[in-house]
Amino acid sequence: MPTSLPDSPHIRRLTREDLLFCADLSENRGWPREEHKWSLLLTAGTAYGIDDPSGKGLAACCTVMSYGPELAAIGMMLVAEQHARQGIGRRMMQHVLKEASGTPLTLHATPQGQLLYEGLGFTTVGRAEMVRGHFRPPADVAWAASITRPATAEDLPSIVRLDTEVFGPDRTHMITRLPAFADHLRVAEENGKLTGYAAAWPNMETHVIGPLIARDTRTAQALITSLAPATDRPFRTDIDDRHQELLTWLKAHGLHSVAFNTVMTHGIDELPGDWSRRFAPLSVAAG
Repeated sequence: MPTSLPDSPHIRRLTREDLLFCADLSENRGWPREEHKWSLLLTAGTAYGIDDPSGKGLAACCTVMSYGPELAAIGMMLVAEQHARQGIGRRMMQHVLKEASGTPLTLHATPQGQLLYEGLGFTTVGRAEMVRGHFRPPADVAWAASITRPATAEDLPSIVRLDTEVFGPDRTHMITRLPAFADHLRVAEENGKLTGYAAAWPNMETHVIGPLIARDTRTAQALITSLAPATDRPFRTDIDDRHQELLTWLKAHGLHSVAFNTVMTHGIDELPGDWSRRFAPLSVAAG
């Protein structure tokens, strides 16, 4: 079997049947397998792949989560180690840009990938800090319980409205998947009106907090605190680094900095929505 890729490798649409190949490719690059997240990305979004010429698995992949004509989020851009530094990532991204047909794009770039994206016309609009650790709740947790509660099916329309108000584009197709995708979904409210919501979904040995949308830092703290009793796993989340007050608070309560990603866009100068209430994405791959 051939082991090298042709100059113009065939890029195909991936399906749910490719989940294990995607997880294997993540592992090949030293990333966690994240099969639960891959399942969401492959069913709710569009994924592209290049088959390994050996006939075993993928040589490269990328996901795109569309939020209509206003925005699409690119994620999980991976090239197998044995095919790295051969221009495969650039070819994949050029294909994604062509398929987007002018739709504004966003992605979270690792330091290793940022130069590639800059060369394709992406510009930096922000930064996110990944923090992780066993959360130590504050001494007084009554305040968190007083303004938060578990979300119910009846809350979904209100959650979608709040999410669209804060995120910008309508991502109903993602938010309505949260009750099944996440282990825990909580809302904050005041006088019967939702002021925030947060999900905690399982990812390997952690629970990822995201989305995290809240009226202010205090509300975000209450949502995180209210999620803590439901799990003994470490928390992981990617916080917009403009929210330094929340980051400082998280680090004082057991989480530590793991990595930084550069938030980039193509076709727009800044992300839509209200960043002041958008604390963490659903995931860096989905926006």
